[in-house]
Amino acid sequence: MFHVKLHGSDAMARGADEKLVSRRIKLPKRVVEKPLRQVTRRLMMALFVMCLTVLIVWIDRDGYHDNANDKVDFLDCVYYATVTLSTTGYGDIVPYSDSARLANVLLITPLRVLFLIILVGTTLEVLTDRTREEWRLSRWRKNLRDHTVVVGFGTKGRSALQTLLATGLHRDQVVIVDPSAKVIDIANSEGFTGVVGDATRSEVLLRAELQKARQIVIATQRDDTAVLVTLTARQLNRGAKIVAAVREEENAPLLRQSGADAVITSASAAGRLLGLSVLSPSAGTVMEDLIQQGSGLDLIERPVRKAEVGKSVRDTDDLVVSVLRGHRLLPYDDPHASPLQLTDRLITIVRAVPPTSPPVVLGSAE
Repeated sequence: MFHVKLHGSDAMARGADEKLVSRRIKLPKRVVEKPLRQVTRRLMMALFVMCLTVLIVWIDRDGYHDNANDKVDFLDCVYYATVTLSTTGYGDIVPYSDSARLANVLLITPLRVLFLIILVGTTLEVLTDRTREEWRLSRWRKNLRDHTVVVGFGTKGRSALQTLLATGLHRDQVVIVDPSAKVIDIANSEGFTGVVGDATRSEVLLRAELQKARQIVIATQRDDTAVLVTLTARQLNRGAKIVAAVREEENAPLLRQSGADAVITSASAAGRLLGLSVLSPSAGTVMEDLIQQGSGLDLIERPVRKAEVGKSVRDTDDLVVSVLRGHRLLPYDDPHASPLQLTDRLITIVRAVPPTSPPVVLGSAE
């Protein structure tokens, strides 16, 4: 039996602190005012129009006639402006002078139209925004296939995603899952779709359409959370490639048993790179370059070309590090690695070039 060693605090446990009541999908979009702010702004505009109408009537109050007492005071002006702008028009207060009627034609009537546009436009805009958002969400669900789900948008998740983007992955093929609404807002601002919620819950991963994903990157802060997310993800998607990061090396076997195809020990990997850099700064620089896709040298996985079948590992154009034959990973100097077979895949070091078709990434920067 394996025991998960805990370390530090996890972003997945911040749900209560973030006061997340519901788990929701947030698509990247242009900056749009919130409905409440839109309504408030338009109500203020409507209030300004009404106050302006009251002022116009009050200035020329002697040109109006009140059927009740023949006198128009300030309250009567407010009353007249209200029933006029709302098109109610009871007819108890009417303009009878030429100046008052001219003011109604030139000023109050346009203000009445503007008042109605403000109120009706607010309702239509809010309904249109909601309808548009629902339509975008429905289309997003329908078109999303073979995408990448990144659980945890911290340092590890960001670095892994940057590596994938450098190999040609499009932003619209990425879904970020994180319990923090602020983190998802940042992901939205960078063009990624986000799901707010705890990724250990299956309904949250289903909102990210994980069951249709091609690859899943689990970059949580706590190892026990990574185990739960891996178990849930593997249960929902049997065929996806799952790569998970753990802090403690002793937890790596448990991640593999939970369904992870590859496990990266972040603390140990960083420590080894530090030690290598102490022994040889140049070697450390080369290793860092290899795990940073898109510049300098890249470590990639590719199929054997037809022209390479039957040749020795050393006769290929690229610098071959290992040969993947079935489920066996053979070092370049293994006698069984040569001759190359058509079904083999090569782990090679190549000069970074702008990608035409995304290669398989073997590592990601921490």
